[in-house]
Amino acid sequence: MLRTDAFRAGSGFHPGLWLGGEEELLACDLLRQGRWLGYAEDLTVHHAASRLRDSTARRVLGLRHTLWFTWLRRPLPPALRRTGHLLRTVPRDAASARAFARAAAGLPWVLRQRDPVPPEFEHRPAALERARRSSPARRYVG
Repeated sequence: MLRTDAFRAGSGFHPGLWLGGEEELLACDLLRQGRWLGYAEDLTVHHAASRLRDSTARRVLGLRHTLWFTWLRRPLPPALRRTGHLLRTVPRDAASARAFARAAAGLPWVLRQRDPVPPEFEHRPAALERARRSSPARRYVG
């Protein structure tokens, strides 16, 4: 959930991450602008995914965008750790291989736009990463 004025101030979603993971990149950029971000534990937001979507294609996009966000905004040591964790934990199948190949194909533009968060903000994506490891919300299956 996001205020529209914050969305506009952050220039909206990055065009390279048009679906899946785009909110992480925007959140980091909004933090840099001095915007306040919070977690409302008592608030539940439901996402009703289309039943017509191709869940495998969506998984490929989701994993690719997770990698791109990691490489765009995380400092090098956490980015390498996160990449290694994903390599070890995603399903070993064609969809995961496609996601990693497509993420690697995007490295030229990712490296040109790479702008890691400053050390005082790195604890935020690190905390999110720790929470994800035990959450059923984002699994790279399907």
